[in-house]
Amino acid sequence: MYAIVDIAGKQMKVEKNREYYVNRLRGEEGSEVVFGNVLLIEDEGQVKVGMPTISGAAVKGTITAHLKADKVLIFKKKRRKGYQTLNGHRQPLSRIKIEDIILG
Repeated sequence: MYAIVDIAGKQMKVEKNREYYVNRLRGEEGSEVVFGNVLLIEDEGQVKVGMPTISGAAVKGTITAHLKADKVLIFKKKRRKGYQTLNGHRQPLSRIKIEDIILG
């Protein structure tokens, strides 16, 4: 059984009892989150598609950690001008564990 759900503006395919990294969510570590924008649910070969979402369907999960992704380096250079810049960025992430997928 899996579901395609809208989490923090991005569509993700999620399955029960698996962990996923998503953009930083509000809430503390250990708190429960419920995602109500379920776009598709597949259960034992039966596919249910929402128009645009499935009413009554939800995905429950728990925030297990807040962390940062690996550093991404941005290097800019203009040749023969002596211009170089190096910037870094670490995206804030949340790790969530999917506890249950509720059918609509």
